[in-house]
Amino acid sequence: MRLLVAENEKDLNRVISKRLEAAGYNVDRCFDGEEALDFIAAGEFDAIILDIMMPKISGIEVLKTLRRKNNATPVLLLTAKDSIEDRVTGLDAGADDYLIKPFAFDELLARIRVMTRKAVGGTTNQFVLSDLVMDTKTHTVTRGGEEISLSAKEYDILEYMMMNKGTVLSREKIENHAWNFDYCGGTNVVDVYIRYLRKKIDDAHDVKLIHTVRGSGYVLKEN
Repeated sequence: MRLLVAENEKDLNRVISKRLEAAGYNVDRCFDGEEALDFIAAGEFDAIILDIMMPKISGIEVLKTLRRKNNATPVLLLTAKDSIEDRVTGLDAGADDYLIKPFAFDELLARIRVMTRKAVGGTTNQFVLSDLVMDTKTHTVTRGGEEISLSAKEYDILEYMMMNKGTVLSREKIENHAWNFDYCGGTNVVDVYIRYLRKKIDDAHDVKLIHTVRGSGYVLKEN
C-alpha cells in the first residue's frame, strides 16, 4: 500500500516513514499543508497520516479541502492535544481516526490496517479470491493452501489488485500505486512484475486469476 506522511517535525516524520517502509509500505512524505495538497493532487494514496499542527495550511484545513473535493482517502490525524474538542473537530472534518502523540508504532500499524480494509469494504485482514488468500497482517499469500513467496514489490502489486479484484487496472495506475515519487524506472516495469506474479500464482493451476485486457491493463478475477 502507498501512504503519505504529512508531519512537520522532521525527525518524527523520518522515523514514522522509515518504520512504515520497514513494515512493507511505500511512503511519500512532506512537511507542511501546502506540500500535502500537492502530493495528494499528484498521486493516489491508500491512506494519509496527517499532523494537525502544520505550517502554511493546518492538517484540519487540508482534510476539509480533501473532503470538499470528494476525496475519500482514509485519513488518520496526529495530534499532541488530548482534548475531546480537538478530537471532535477532526472527526467532524472527515477524519477516519486519530492518534495522540506519543503513540506506539504497533498501534499506528493496526489503525492503518483498520482504515484501509474499511475503505474497500473489508471486515478482516484477509483478501480472498477463489483459493488465493492474502493476509495483510502477516504479509502471507497462499493458493490452494500452499504458501507463495513474493518479493516486496510483487506483494504490493498483488495487494493492489486484490483490493480492486474484478476492476481493470491500467499500467499507469499500478505503477502509481506501487512506487512512490522517487521512482525512475522503465516503461515496461509493470509488465515484468505481472509476469513474475503469473509464474508464481497461475502457472501451476488450471484456473487463471490474472488476466490481460488488451489496450487497458490487467484485472484479477476468477474467469
